[in-house]
Amino acid sequence: MSLFHATTAWKLLVSQKLQILHSRSRGVSLEELGDRHTPGAEELGTQGSLPNSPAPQKYVYALGLDVGSKRIGVAGCDRTGLIATGLVTVERTSFEKDVEKLRQITSDREVQVLVVGLPYSMDGSLGFQARQVQKFAKRLAKALNLPVEYIDERLTSFQAEQMLISENRSPSRNKSSIDRKAAAIILQQWLDARRSSSKERGVSVD
Repeated sequence: MSLFHATTAWKLLVSQKLQILHSRSRGVSLEELGDRHTPGAEELGTQGSLPNSPAPQKYVYALGLDVGSKRIGVAGCDRTGLIATGLVTVERTSFEKDVEKLRQITSDREVQVLVVGLPYSMDGSLGFQARQVQKFAKRLAKALNLPVEYIDERLTSFQAEQMLISENRSPSRNKSSIDRKAAAIILQQWLDARRSSSKERGVSVD
């Protein structure tokens, strides 16, 4: 697949996800949106994979992380694992201090799994930035003694910026908000994939 077609497909995916997120904020169910098709990783010709979730269970406490070089956007989910919400943005200083800030959050929220966005390249390859994020995530997971799962986060920051613009807020003046919203989008993708996978196996997570 050419870069042009991959980019076009991802723009379509972004548009559909934004519509779903805005519909949720208005209380519109996914069923009301109709059977609209969202292209999967195979169709886009990417190497991104859906997460292999922990053993199916009724409730899950997950923490979504949008890891950047300067900040870490953090998102959590409600007890039923239905809706992801941006929590805080951690300003990065040193690994040790970053860990302590996140340790407090995971402890307070009784987190069971970390969900980290990997910024794959548009051709689906794992570039330098993605490898750096993965390296940090592995160290963090070891320090917190928690499992870590990854989700393809391409264009999540773009989605977050578009959400801010729709709220008449300036992305350049609200970078911390962008990080939190991006983390929420990452976690929401993971939650939706987990629910979809569980339904296919006939396991209820509601």
